[in-house]
Amino acid sequence: QVQLVESGGGLVQAGGSLRLSCAASGSIFSINAMEWYRQFPGKERELVARVTRDGNTVYGDSVKDRFTISRDNAKNSAYLEMNSLKLDDTAVYYCRFIVQPSPALRMFQYWGQGTQVTVSS
Repeated sequence: QVQLVESGGGLVQAGGSLRLSCAASGSIFSINAMEWYRQFPGKERELVARVTRDGNTVYGDSVKDRFTISRDNAKNSAYLEMNSLKLDDTAVYYCRFIVQPSPALRMFQYWGQGTQVTVSS
């Protein structure tokens, strides 16, 4: 089993910054993509950013040039640096990892528990 634990959410004023972390533990052979999603009330989760094992990144249009995703493969962790935060960034943020638990198994997706980010005026 694989567990993802998120940290770093909270309350911040508009224009401020926050850094989210997501650490995986358990049976892990390799981690392919590490991703951050967010969910607004009554809406489906949307992709915020993705970083592949090779370090290639993809960002949602609304966060480009403001958010930066990174990963530390030695720590099985991903990070989301969020700058110039806006009121519209208020949401619950989730990490998702695509994990191969062992060489004999295929990839599985695992989700973090979610962390609230609230941007105030």
